[in-house]
Amino acid sequence: MGASSSFGGIAIARAVITCAVVATLVGACTVYQTAPAVYSPVAPATFDRAWDAARGAAYDEGVTVTAADRSQGLILGRRGAFEVTISVLTQADGTVRVSIKSKGPDAQDPTLNQRLVAAYNRRMGQ
Repeated sequence: MGASSSFGGIAIARAVITCAVVATLVGACTVYQTAPAVYSPVAPATFDRAWDAARGAAYDEGVTVTAADRSQGLILGRRGAFEVTISVLTQADGTVRVSIKSKGPDAQDPTLNQRLVAAYNRRMGQ
C-alpha cells in the first residue's frame, strides 16, 4: 500500500504543478483588441449612388427632367430658359465621373450650374 500511495501523491503533485504552469501561461498571454476600422467620411462613388445624387440635385434645383437614360448615363432637363445636361460615366479605373452643364441666358440665372454642383455634392456627402 505504501508504494501505490506514493505514486498517487506524485500523480496529484504533477497534476497540481501542471495546473499551476498552465494557469501561469494563460495569465501571461496578451490579448490584443482589434483596432477600430478607419472609416472614410465619404463613401466612394458608385454609378448608382452618383446617378441618384445627380437626379436628386436636378430635383433640388427645380430642373424638370425631360429624359433620363441610365444605360448611357445621361440626364436632360430644363429649368425656365435653361437646358441642363448631366452625364454620369464610369471610367476605366472604376471611378465615376459626373459632368453638369447648363446653357441659357446667364442674366436669368447666373448661378444655376454652381447650385446644381453644390446640390450634387451635398447629396454625395461632400
